[in-house]
Amino acid sequence: AEMIQFIYIGRKLRTKSELSDSITLLDFFESEFNDKKHIIRLTGAVIIGIFITAYVAAQFNAGAKSLSTALDISLFGALCISAGVILIYMVLGGYIAVAYNDVVRAIIMIIGLVIFPAYGLIKIGGLTPLIDVLKALNPAHINPFSLGAGVIIGFLGIGLGSPGQPHIVVRYMSISDPNKLRSSTVIGTFWNVVMGWGAVFIGLLGRAAIPLAEQLPDGNSEMIYLAYSSLILPDHILGRISYGLLIGGIFAAILSTADSQLLVVASTFVRDIYEKIINKGKEIAESKKLMLSRIVVILSGILALALAYIAKDLIFWLVLFAWGGLGAAFGPTLILTLFWKRTTKWGVLAGFISGTLVTIIWKSTPALKAMMYELVPAFFISLLLTILVSYLTSETKN
Repeated sequence: AEMIQFIYIGRKLRTKSELSDSITLLDFFESEFNDKKHIIRLTGAVIIGIFITAYVAAQFNAGAKSLSTALDISLFGALCISAGVILIYMVLGGYIAVAYNDVVRAIIMIIGLVIFPAYGLIKIGGLTPLIDVLKALNPAHINPFSLGAGVIIGFLGIGLGSPGQPHIVVRYMSISDPNKLRSSTVIGTFWNVVMGWGAVFIGLLGRAAIPLAEQLPDGNSEMIYLAYSSLILPDHILGRISYGLLIGGIFAAILSTADSQLLVVASTFVRDIYEKIINKGKEIAESKKLMLSRIVVILSGILALALAYIAKDLIFWLVLFAWGGLGAAFGPTLILTLFWKRTTKWGVLAGFISGTLVTIIWKSTPALKAMMYELVPAFFISLLLTILVSYLTSETKN
């Protein structure tokens, strides 16, 4: 959140103007470089289509596994329910529905990721007993350096992906008053940190209470949240209500991400492809654009549903792959476009393509994958190539 706010305030100070009228991230890039051939828009649209589909599939998969475990229903049935809930309210309500639903879900997430881990710490007797239990199980549990340098760099490097996420950036682009960017960033950063620590403590508390993966549903370590909450919550009506709220917290996080990503897919097709390229210069009725957006949401949701059903990767790694691809392609190019006046259209395209290819190749090569999270090398290669190609091309921005 801090990085995104920094980027947009930097642009505002550099141009001495308010945020532009751009609706999508690709609108911004095209207007900055006056790309009348729409090369940037087309390339970016393909990249968004690849990684956002994988991202939404991961969200559907996470929702399905959680629902299947909580309600003891088939994974396929849970997958259909998860996807159906998101698609229905998005088709009916669009961006406004997403915005208001996110407020309600944020409250539920606070319960699940702040109040619940605090309750777990009280239940075990505090931080010291928790550390003692984890140390007794395995001293490596409380030693972050036991992960190895590559893993630590990879985890720290996850933050590099923030400015390259279209579904996050568009929230800041849609702010009604740019002067509120700073306060919105303070609020967003605070809760991101607090809930991030809450998620970490749930993992630690779950490990202490359920030390063996074989004790989890289907031996799946990603189900620790559900298993731990059902273990420590009291078996009466209040405990069941609390368990329901915690399940709601999981779905709150999943839905909050998936709906934003589906909106990006819809805007990418309708705004960036259909309106700006296929029907360039023509007036398109708002009702038609709305109908097309709904169709795209449904079709992309069905595609993500199919991918989620056949995906064999862990949810965590599937999310990191999509996050890394978007972050490496759009993050360095966005930062340089805002702060380095010599950035050119061809430099941005080089950053788009190199960030995407390095992410895919690194992820697909076992030796490289085991060495480090793909976002880190992809981000810096994209950054370097954007600078290098910009130096070698004579085009300047308007």
